[in-house]
Amino acid sequence: MRIVDTHAHLYLDAFDNDLDNVIARARAIGVEKVLLPNIDETTVSDVRQTVDKYPSFFLPMMGLHPTNVREDWEQQLEIIYNELNRTGYIAIGEIGIDLYWDKSSKQRQVAAFERQLGWSLEKKLPVAIHSREAIPEVIQSIRKTGKKNLFGVFHSFGGSIAELEEILELENFYIGINGVVTFKKSGLTETLENCGLEKIILETDAPYLAPAPYRGKRNEPAYLKEIVKKLSAIYQKPEEEIAEITAANAHRLFNIAYDQ
Repeated sequence: MRIVDTHAHLYLDAFDNDLDNVIARARAIGVEKVLLPNIDETTVSDVRQTVDKYPSFFLPMMGLHPTNVREDWEQQLEIIYNELNRTGYIAIGEIGIDLYWDKSSKQRQVAAFERQLGWSLEKKLPVAIHSREAIPEVIQSIRKTGKKNLFGVFHSFGGSIAELEEILELENFYIGINGVVTFKKSGLTETLENCGLEKIILETDAPYLAPAPYRGKRNEPAYLKEIVKKLSAIYQKPEEEIAEITAANAHRLFNIAYDQ
């Protein structure tokens, strides 16, 4: 089985003491690559150091997370853009709009998001989008900035059927499915019945959002086996096929080379 974790924060201090073991457990279930989205200017060096230590396993993204957009966001973006100009980054992320925690910062969140969408157009890189309680606003910014040429993933998707349909209408975007799909009250099982596997990629968002039966614990890529199992039940396909299709989707979206 071949699996790609398209979104995990394994550079955070939650993994300081056992990252080697976390990687070994991931590889044991078939995880071949893990993508690391940045959070803000303070985590740039952590992302870089983690990738430098395990270059065959981790692939980095660079971006400014919406909940970390401060009033001096332009200075934050200058630091992040300078880092993005170094080689090796495969996507712009984690970027977006989050109206769950703080609606008062919406204006600067939108401005920072649209600036980073512009980087995607400039560098022809996919975007990894955080859109909690803000899918309509995110889609509006995508349409405003360049719908036809932007491409990427709505990370940690947990929206409604109507929101899913709006995302699929964008044509160039996938949805990232993580442990939320295993939560009894998420409603994702019914929503995904309206989405073909060709539009799905897998993620953990580790250390957050561990799937059942690990809910509440630190998440890690090895737990992707629970997400594969749940999608196998939803789509009535073998787990190996779920893993293979979603891994191929990830390789296509992020232009990941296959290991020889």
